[in-house]
Amino acid sequence: EFWADGPSSETPPGHWNVIANSVSDRLAPNLRVGGTGPAVDRLQWDVKLYLALNGAVHDAAIAAWGLKGRYDGIRPISMIRYLASLGQSSDPTGPSYNKEGLPLVPGLIELITREGTADGGPMKALAGHESEIAVRAWQGNPADPKTQASPVAWILGTAWVPYQLATFVTPSFQGYVSGHSTFSRAAAEVLTGITGSEYFPGGLSEWTVKQGSFRIEAGPSADVILQWATYYDAADQAGQSRLYGGIHVQADDFTGRVVGSTCGKDAWLLAQRYYAGR
Repeated sequence: EFWADGPSSETPPGHWNVIANSVSDRLAPNLRVGGTGPAVDRLQWDVKLYLALNGAVHDAAIAAWGLKGRYDGIRPISMIRYLASLGQSSDPTGPSYNKEGLPLVPGLIELITREGTADGGPMKALAGHESEIAVRAWQGNPADPKTQASPVAWILGTAWVPYQLATFVTPSFQGYVSGHSTFSRAAAEVLTGITGSEYFPGGLSEWTVKQGSFRIEAGPSADVILQWATYYDAADQAGQSRLYGGIHVQADDFTGRVVGSTCGKDAWLLAQRYYAGR
């Protein structure tokens, strides 16, 4: 949830501006553009930082959404539900076989059987759906997310949902490439360039996710501390969070990182030309 940055939030580019502000606060008054040379005042630092950082994430948006429009990549919710509706692709002699269906993975993707839906069976809740595809996954949004959580269980593959708010189940635009991954890597490149180091000030940055602060379901049961040594660590985690949440697949994330790196490095080089008046 820390990296979600969905509707009514600061969004991923805004989140990286917040991170940049925190970095600036920790470095001040030793603010040296590129990590070398004389210290500059906070106004000069902020102007140069925001020019480079927001130029980079703006370019990242253009690149990412250009690729989304070009390749029209599917989201996991559509992919999983559609493949589950076709059947299973592992056993040609078994029920519900379709060569384009989901592969069976014991303990994760299985056929619903009468044995499984019998009293005491692991799929009892799916009785009446025998021979369909079940996946072991998060059950979806609880009735009261402030007091209830949804444990992992066997659910219909055609009913699978990502770990998202009920009011924003999945973005209504293409998956490839991940905006989170592209924005985050671009921002990490600029922060590395302007500070002269890939490491957060002091070598470590932390954020505490407070007990009971989740919005999607009740949790966490105790404080959770997120830690990053480098800007790249934080950027990677932002992209990976979309995989864990079921909003993207690996190709969306990794390619987004590559594209974001190019955007960030190019934006930092161009910003330095503007700094020098060229």
